[in-house]
Parts: sequence; C-alpha cells; structure tokens
Amino acid sequence: MKNFYSTKPVSTYVCRKISTPIEINGDLTKDVWKTAEKSRRFIDVIDGAPALYDSRAAMLYDDENLYVAFWSEEPFVRASLTERDSLVFSENDIEVFIDGGETYYEFQLNALNTIYEIFYIWKDSYKRGGRYDIPEFDLLKAQTFGGNHDRKNEYFWQGTHPRGLRYIYRDWDLPGLKTAVQIDGEINRDDKPSKGWTCEIAFPWAGMKWLRDGKTSAPVDGDTMRIFLGRYQILRINGQNTQVGWAIDEVGTNDNHAPERFTNIVFAEK
Repeated sequence: MKNFYSTKPVSTYVCRKISTPIEINGDLTKDVWKTAEKSRRFIDVIDGAPALYDSRAAMLYDDENLYVAFWSEEPFVRASLTERDSLVFSENDIEVFIDGGETYYEFQLNALNTIYEIFYIWKDSYKRGGRYDIPEFDLLKAQTFGGNHDRKNEYFWQGTHPRGLRYIYRDWDLPGLKTAVQIDGEINRDDKPSKGWTCEIAFPWAGMKWLRDGKTSAPVDGDTMRIFLGRYQILRINGQNTQVGWAIDEVGTNDNHAPERFTNIVFAEK
C-alpha cells in the first residue's frame, strides 16, 4: 500500500503537572497558563509550511484532568453550528485526537463552544469475547470508517491507513468533559476585524480508561501519550472556499487519522 503519511520525526511536548485545578472559562491570561510551555506555531498538516494565522496550544495536568488551551489568530471569527455533535469539522475549528493504541478519540470545538466527539476502535482490535465486546461498544451501534481517503478508487473499502478500518461510535461522550471559549472581538462580523479566539478544555482522567489501558488516574512522571493538537480553517481565496489544516506536526496528508503522526506528549511532575 502506498504511504500517504510523512516520515519526518514528530516533536515532543512536555506537559507539566500543577497542584491547583484550573477554572475552565476560556481566559488564557490566567497566571497558570503563563507557566505552561506554548507549542511552536502550527504548520500545514500536509507539507509543513508555516500556517497563515498564528495558532498555538499548551497543556497542563493535575490529578483530575488533562488541560488543553488553544490560541487562534483569526481576523474574522466565524462559526454557525450550535447543536452538539453537529459536523463541526465542516467549519473553522480546533481539534484534539488522543491515541489509545487499540482505540483513539476525536474532539472538535468551534468558536461557539459547540462540541463534536467520536470514539474509534481499530477493527483489528475488536474480538468476540474481548475487552471491547461489551454493551457500550455493541457493533450494532457502530459504523465503519477508513479515513479521509476511503472513498477513492482502490482505497474505497480499507482507506489508506495500513491498519485498515475502524469501528466508530458517534454517540460516545467523554465523561466530565468541560470546555469554554472567549472571543477577542466579535463573531460573524465581516465589517469589524477581530484578533481571534481562545479555548480551554478539561479532559478528565476518570473518563479516559479506554484510551489508557484501563487507567483512570493521572499519569506518573515520565509517562507518555500521543495527542494531535490542530486547527482547521476555511479561507476565502479568489472567490472560492479552501479548507486548510494546521497542527504542531506534519501529517503528510489531510487525513489526520494517523496516531503515529500525533505529537509525543511527556508528562512531568516537576
């Protein structure tokens, strides 16, 4: 099978532990975020070119939650979808993918604080009588997914990823998830430029057992995870809309469902 994905090394981000919970309100001027390491400016997911708008992320954690923050420059902040699990990826959004080895989780958020969540189980990991053969992941609730290229010619049935298909659960929600957005300007105003928007997310460890081999407690010093932190933006160019993807690391394709291309996250207690 042709390799659609970049072979460049992915970067490593150090996520540091804090002792006081973060109030999730979208305000990233809080002192706690000044102590976090901001990511480098996002790059194009396909070829690694510099992103047009400044986009960065940061992460922190405590015993209860993984905290993620995004700073998104956007001169004309736009969003229209308000119903949970509507197709947020069809407009401007930020995205977080968390790899669980046999599973992974997709999270999207727009500037109206509308959430989209999907849970994936690799088909080669689902066995009758196995750990995922439970009512929560009943195959009658699942659909199959081959990636963003699964409808093209010879990749129609299996997609382009070497592992093949995934089972997807569209109604799965990460328990205890919290999100908030703040806009530096005004949304959906073409006559009044803005600076952009920020968002703040808390992913509870207690809800991640299917992504962390059954663990529900916080990572210990030196633990690692693979997490994609990115942003998708619709640009109006020469009378046409073009959607671009920007992230910490290059994927090599617009199919970002490739956990091996997610950024390496190292958790540090000091």
